[in-house]
Amino acid sequence: MIRLTSKIVAAYLRNNAVATTDLPDLIRSTHATLVNIDSPAAEAPERQQPAVSIRKSVTPDAVYCLECGKPQKMLKRHLQTAHDLSVDAYRAKWSLPTDYPMVASTYAARRSELAKSIGLGTKPRQDRASTASEPVETAAPDSQPQHRYPASRWSKPVG
Repeated sequence: MIRLTSKIVAAYLRNNAVATTDLPDLIRSTHATLVNIDSPAAEAPERQQPAVSIRKSVTPDAVYCLECGKPQKMLKRHLQTAHDLSVDAYRAKWSLPTDYPMVASTYAARRSELAKSIGLGTKPRQDRASTASEPVETAAPDSQPQHRYPASRWSKPVG
């Protein structure tokens, strides 16, 4: 340890001017730093306790954040904005399974029902596809359009 200290101090002194009165302090602090590096770290910091128990963090109406305990319908955005955590980092930090919900079940069901009611996720019907392939009659180019668009979006329509 003394050899390493002397090598480090000598390298430092080659490039920096140090008063002779400060030299013992430099050697002492360098040696103390090297000794502390070799010694094992003090106790590892204790693991953070969740604000809400993991079992109680998932309810039908909300998913509770384990960091702060706030109920959320969708946890992903809250984690990013309030705690700067991604979903994967959050799951890793709290040792959560990959299928741990990030959205409240009633909210997800309501969104799913809404999407189905407007027809998202379904293939177009055959009768719609067959009518689209038939030629559509267009108006003669001489006729006036049914609506005249205003000059700007703030002006009122003419007519």
